[in-house]
Amino acid sequence: MRIAELNIYPVKSLSGITLERATLGVRGLAYDRHWMVVDQVGRFITQRQMPGMARVTVRLERDALVLEHPEAQPLVIALERRDQPRLTAYVWDDTCQALDEGEEASRWLTAVLGDLRGSALRLVRFDDEHRRPVDSRYLKEEEAYTAFADGFPFLVASTASLEALNRELQQKGLVPLPMNRFRPNVVIEGSLAFAEDGWSEVAAREGHYRFGLRKPCQRCKIITIDQSSGAIDVPGEPLQTLIQMKTQPLRPGAYFGQNATLLEGAAQTIGVGDELLVS
Repeated sequence: MRIAELNIYPVKSLSGITLERATLGVRGLAYDRHWMVVDQVGRFITQRQMPGMARVTVRLERDALVLEHPEAQPLVIALERRDQPRLTAYVWDDTCQALDEGEEASRWLTAVLGDLRGSALRLVRFDDEHRRPVDSRYLKEEEAYTAFADGFPFLVASTASLEALNRELQQKGLVPLPMNRFRPNVVIEGSLAFAEDGWSEVAAREGHYRFGLRKPCQRCKIITIDQSSGAIDVPGEPLQTLIQMKTQPLRPGAYFGQNATLLEGAAQTIGVGDELLVS
C-alpha cells in the first residue's frame, strides 16, 4: 500500500489544498485546520450552516495565507503574526484559545458569505500555546492533541472505499463522487474497500512515522455538498447510500474513513508515494 494523496484544509470548512509532501505535527499536517470561521461569540461555523464556504479557495504562500472568492479581491493574512487580540472559540463542546485576525478579515468573510442569523463572521487562528486534547476515551495510552478539526488531528481514507461507494451510487443512477467530498488528510491506495476500519496502526515502511487509527468517522451533511460549487445536487446523498452499506455494522449512521492520531514522527515529512505497513 502507498499514500495516494495528501490534503490540508488551513481554514476549517473552506477549500482544501492538495500537497505532494507535508510536515507532520502532533496537531495534524502543518497548517491543517489552523484557522476557523466563527460568529460574534466565537462559535465555529462550517459548511453545515453555510455551504457556500466551499467556494472560498485557500492558498499558502511563503509568508501568507490567501483566501480567494469570485466576488472579491483576495484576503491576505500574515502567516507568522502573533500579536492579535486573544479570544475564546468553541468547537463542539471544546473551548479553544484563539487569535482574532481582525476587522478586515471579518468584513471580507461576511461580504462573500453573508452573515449567519444576523451575526457577522470572524476569522480566528489557533493559539499555538493552547493544547486541545483528543477525547481520551478513544486513545490507547497515547496523548493526542488537535487544532480546529472536529475531534482528531488526522483523517485517513482509502481509494478502494471510495470506489466501492461509487459503485453503489452508480447502481442508483447517480454520478460517482471525488474524494474531496470527504475532506481526508491522508488517502491510501492498494487496500481492500473499508479495510481501514480494521486497522489499528498505519506506519511508513521506512519507519519514520506511525499513525494510530482510533475512531470511525461518522459523516454529516457536508458530504452532500459539491466542494467546487457549494451546491447540494442530490439531497441526502451519499449519506443515505453509506447508511445502507452499513460500513460500521454495529453503529447507526453513515461512516467513511478513520480518525487518527500521530504515534511517532512529529516534524518528519510524509509524502505521496510513501510505502505503508498496517497492523
